[in-house]
Amino acid sequence: MLKARLYDFTLFFIAVSVAFGLGAFTIDKNIFLTALLIYWLFSTLYNHLRIRAQSGAMKFDYGISYSLSFGIFAGPLGLFIFEAIYRFTVYFSRISSKTADDSELSDTFYNIGAHVLIYSIGYYLFHLAYPLFEGIPFGFWILMCILAVTTALISYTFLSTAFYILGEIKSLQQAIKFYKDSNNWLDLGKTAFTNGLLLLLLEEQRWEMVVGLFILNYLVSRSFQSKSQSIKNKIERDKFEQMAYTDFLTGIPNRAFMDKKMSELNQTGEKVGIVVADIDKFKLINDSYNHAVGDRVIQHFASTLKNYLSENDYVFRSGGEEFTLILRNRSLSQTIDLVERIRHGVETSSVEVEYQSSRHDVTITSSFGLYYFKVNQYTSMEKGYIYADQLLLQSKELGKNKVTFKDELNQQTPVNAM
Repeated sequence: MLKARLYDFTLFFIAVSVAFGLGAFTIDKNIFLTALLIYWLFSTLYNHLRIRAQSGAMKFDYGISYSLSFGIFAGPLGLFIFEAIYRFTVYFSRISSKTADDSELSDTFYNIGAHVLIYSIGYYLFHLAYPLFEGIPFGFWILMCILAVTTALISYTFLSTAFYILGEIKSLQQAIKFYKDSNNWLDLGKTAFTNGLLLLLLEEQRWEMVVGLFILNYLVSRSFQSKSQSIKNKIERDKFEQMAYTDFLTGIPNRAFMDKKMSELNQTGEKVGIVVADIDKFKLINDSYNHAVGDRVIQHFASTLKNYLSENDYVFRSGGEEFTLILRNRSLSQTIDLVERIRHGVETSSVEVEYQSSRHDVTITSSFGLYYFKVNQYTSMEKGYIYADQLLLQSKELGKNKVTFKDELNQQTPVNAM
């Protein structure tokens, strides 16, 4: 950390030398103060729109910089004055809001030094190259794009050096990867054209247009940040909801999601078949092998059930080795046929497991209870689940590996087993 702090202050004192040794005011001081006030005001306002990122121990900000246009306009000395006032405004703001890092002060000196050096180079390159581009169509804008890319490369070089000192970057390949990951061509384009337009307006002293452009950029940036945050919040909500409603072992919906879907289906009044199924003699599998093998068998059972269903059907893990299916858009005979095919598919398949350093093929059978009804004609989804669970018990009592069903729509039909 001492080397990193030494690096920060070295950049700062080099910047002081450049600003006061080579820089000089070439513009009227009143014009400079007007530009300084506008840039300081809006840069401070934009600061909360910047994205703070961290790589290991090193923290840095992402956000459009307006220092290129100010540096070209005011020269190294004017740029130093602007950066010093702006960066210390941010520093004291973070101190007062108690959001400052332990290294906030040295980071402030780094930001002043690095930005003054970067955009002082931009200042000299602009005045050196401008005569070459002046006669070219769109030459000014081409030059601004070149300067935006060049200053970005220098900025990432300074950051990569800091990472190297901190041990976060250990090779040239890592430094190149850092640049590629951090670079955004759209941001570079926005930096080039915004700073180019600001520079033209500054040179003509069109202060209302300068302020208007800053306000426009602020509104656009604020709008995109708000939309981005909304999308991010939605993604996070969806992620947590998926985690809350997904069974960790099998990856299929859990009992909580089943309750939610049953509540929704209660409003439909459609004909459905609720099936409760479980693995026969599952305890024997755990006792004969171990729980890791048992978990693998449950995963296989879940996958088999899922493979037979259409996109409108549902499967949930409603208990340990118990699963519940909601079969929709089928007649009774179609529903029975599907459940029987599932039962047969489970019986004739096997799952490969590893036990005591060797591989074994484990076969299983399963029992099913099917209750077919019209939702809320007489029975809710929750009640239908209870009936299906009772039918599953009858399948077990009848010898397992069976499908027992009842049709509520035909009250005269007794319980049947297959």
